[in-house]
Amino acid sequence: MFIGEYHHTIDEKGRVAIPVKFRKELFNGAVVTKGLDACLFLYPLSEWESQAVQIAKLSITRSDNRAFNRHMLSGAMDIEMDKQGRVVIPDYLRQFGGINKKVVITGLYNRIEVWDAEKWEQYKQTTEAESNAIAERMGEMGI
Repeated sequence: MFIGEYHHTIDEKGRVAIPVKFRKELFNGAVVTKGLDACLFLYPLSEWESQAVQIAKLSITRSDNRAFNRHMLSGAMDIEMDKQGRVVIPDYLRQFGGINKKVVITGLYNRIEVWDAEKWEQYKQTTEAESNAIAERMGEMGI
């Protein structure tokens, strides 16, 4: 399980250190892909395989399904941790996320999100200001 928020820097080679408490779950491989809200999603390989199956099952007759399928699957890349617990984030994914030097790594139960630090702060400010309204809507959905 991934939880928490961690601040790191990305080096000139595109490497970022994975928080120590997340490394064990990524030891057998991981996949990073384009996420939503201008971040990247990083999944342990086993979780990615489950997610990819669900995405691939979407009917290709609907344009939204095709678009989401392309977004998530064509943007994906297998990654491996080095001995220092770092992973390389490919250039095209760093560009997609607007990731420069400072990054925030967040744990969201079954996935990790990688954010440009400035974008994360902007996102947090907006959602935290709306947290009561968001909670109301979630309650209306039975959550």
